[in-house]
Amino acid sequence: MRAMNKEDFVKQYAVERQNTNSVKWDGMQAKFGESDLLPMWVADMEFKAPEAVRKALHARIDEGAFGYSFTPDSYYDAYFTWQKERYGIELHKEWVRLNPNVVQSLSNLVQLLTKPGDAVMVLQPVYFPFMDVIEKNDRKLVVSNLIDNHGRYELDLDDMRQKMIDNQVQLMIFCNPHNPVGRVWSAQELEDVLELCRQEQVLVISDEIHHDLMIDGSQFTSMLNIKDGFYRDNLVVVDSPSKTFNLASLWNSHVIIPNPQIMMRYDTYQERMKNPGGCLLGQVAGEAAYRQGTEWLEGLLETIADNYHYVRNELKKELPEAVISPLEGTYLAWIDLSHLVAAEDLQTVIQDKAKLAVDFGDWFGEAGKGHIRFNLATTPANVRQAMKRLIQAVQAYQE
Repeated sequence: MRAMNKEDFVKQYAVERQNTNSVKWDGMQAKFGESDLLPMWVADMEFKAPEAVRKALHARIDEGAFGYSFTPDSYYDAYFTWQKERYGIELHKEWVRLNPNVVQSLSNLVQLLTKPGDAVMVLQPVYFPFMDVIEKNDRKLVVSNLIDNHGRYELDLDDMRQKMIDNQVQLMIFCNPHNPVGRVWSAQELEDVLELCRQEQVLVISDEIHHDLMIDGSQFTSMLNIKDGFYRDNLVVVDSPSKTFNLASLWNSHVIIPNPQIMMRYDTYQERMKNPGGCLLGQVAGEAAYRQGTEWLEGLLETIADNYHYVRNELKKELPEAVISPLEGTYLAWIDLSHLVAAEDLQTVIQDKAKLAVDFGDWFGEAGKGHIRFNLATTPANVRQAMKRLIQAVQAYQE
């Protein structure tokens, strides 16, 4: 199959999302108090789902009946084949449950695996719903900050261990690839985390929703595969086709629990809470994407990489004091503007002067202060316009 280049990809799949009830575009008034910003926030795309996905959805809709349905074996086969062929992940049906979305899964797992008042650790800066599902479920949030080496982030294992001991941490929510800093953790780094958690008796949830979004040759390793699965009994993994193929509103994600005792508890909890599984149309879309989405994904990744290189080069040329983190995975650029704009002025410069909607770094924890998260899963034209506005606004601020 011929790989799809970025020009063909953008021409075929770019889509106008304004006035479509898009949170990213039409939800700006509610979030930012303005509707005339250029949206570079919210981790979804200005690209249609793969053609094969849309054809599969049309075919299923044309059947016309949407009564109670179960997940066919063909869905599991498509998902398992994708994971095996791309990442060497060997899955089994008894390990996997479906859920509407990853954040709901995280909330369910926090409730299942801990008690009110228990301590749960995250590594900041990190996707802010991690903090929400901990604090809003009356658990104690424990933060270990990643070490920022001029934009490339590393683990602070000593800090993690000490805080686990001091706070009697019961659970860690880990992110790989890491949103928002763009790290794809190495096998050795993952083993270090898992071994630390084993020693300190801390359960691990690994959010791997961005794992298909590898940039510039990065290689993804799942926690499931570390030391040939040695740590699986202490591990739950969550992922979804939604981030890869822009399917978030179709409500379909995976919870992977190799430990049969934890799985029994999970099933009992789901039955008690009457929580739904995945969505019929989400499963139809996901199966088609896993079977026929490779060419589309190649075009997307080339587009994201090109957008990232453009942003990095423009910052180096026009705002050399800005620090952009190396993008190993995800489609989210993490940009440190703290050497250029005072923290208290950042929102004014970005929103009021540049007229951009971005995710501000302090949303991801105190360690993100002075940063912005900038969405690259959009057209090159949007990225170029956004960078022009950003550079002009920051330069005007410095004058």
